Amino acid sequence: MRNEIIIYSIFLLIYVNAIDDRKSNKKKSWRDKDIRDMNDADLELLLDQWEENDEPLEPDELPEHLRPSPKIDLSKLDMSNPDNVLKVTKKGKSVMMFVDTNEDLSVEEAETIMKIWQTSLQNNHIIAERYPIDQKRSVFLFHEGSQAVDAKNFFLEQPELSHVTLEGQTYFRDPKKQNERMAKLNKQASKRNIKKDNSNKQEEL
Repeated sequence: MRNEIIIYSIFLLIYVNAIDDRKSNKKKSWRDKDIRDMNDADLELLLDQWEENDEPLEPDELPEHLRPSPKIDLSKLDMSNPDNVLKVTKKGKSVMMFVDTNEDLSVEEAETIMKIWQTSLQNNHIIAERYPIDQKRSVFLFHEGSQAVDAKNFFLEQPELSHVTLEGQTYFRDPKKQNERMAKLNKQASKRNIKKDNSNKQEEL
């Protein structure tokens, strides 16, 4: 009988200690753990706490897709000035421009003149990254989109330039080529309008 009491007491002591250990483990917060003992869930909680304590970033420090769009008062915009409209609407946004040199330049000359143009822009505080996509064609990326307008006007003054394409609009340095392109676009628009009118008349019949 005495032996049974001793054995029972030992099991009871082990059971009580096990319960105490479980309670102490439950009460132990992930914050009290050594970082080496943390699991993935603990690390996620730690990261969330860091982000909550971080001060919010300034709008210009946020990624472009998270920046609030600037408020534009269209009533104060001179809509007859496309350059001014583009400057205002593209402020703080990334803009790409395709730049083509004249065909009579060699590949080496075209590459050299592109580098000179990029340096000239930088000297005028217009920052652009350049990515060659063809032997005589490069993409200029402007992280401050409003600067693309001044860059376009700079390019159009260069004798080695053939044309630039900005926001879907192509600008030729040669006024004759520019007029030819505009005439071609107007002709295409007229054809589309005639086709649309004929289609509407057939529907009415």
